[in-house]
Amino acid sequence: MQKKIINTVDAPQPIGPYSQAVKINNTLYTSGQIAINPKTNTMVLEDISKETKQVMENLKAVLQAANMNFSNVIKSTIFIANMDDFSAINSIYGSCFDEATAPARETVQVARLPKDVNVEISVIAVE
Repeated sequence: MQKKIINTVDAPQPIGPYSQAVKINNTLYTSGQIAINPKTNTMVLEDISKETKQVMENLKAVLQAANMNFSNVIKSTIFIANMDDFSAINSIYGSCFDEATAPARETVQVARLPKDVNVEISVIAVE
């Protein structure tokens, strides 16, 4: 097994004992991304669409650091604080994938997320 830690300055730095992503052989496992702008280190919480867009930009940066993109994603997990935001989140999330080859996914409403954000997304990708 070949394990490689993936880290990029183009996504928020970990705020705890975890890596942005871990690549094992040809599979990448990302940590959940929230809406922290990595350039300013500020939260993007004006509305759920902008928040989700920042989350997807952060995931894109982590994927790129591993020489991958959204077409490599085979599975995603979306945690949301309010299921009423599902439609807006789904719209932004969906714009990153080809619907015909979209990854498997679950979306779960949770009681609370880190830094009181409204959405957190992680992915698994394969070369």
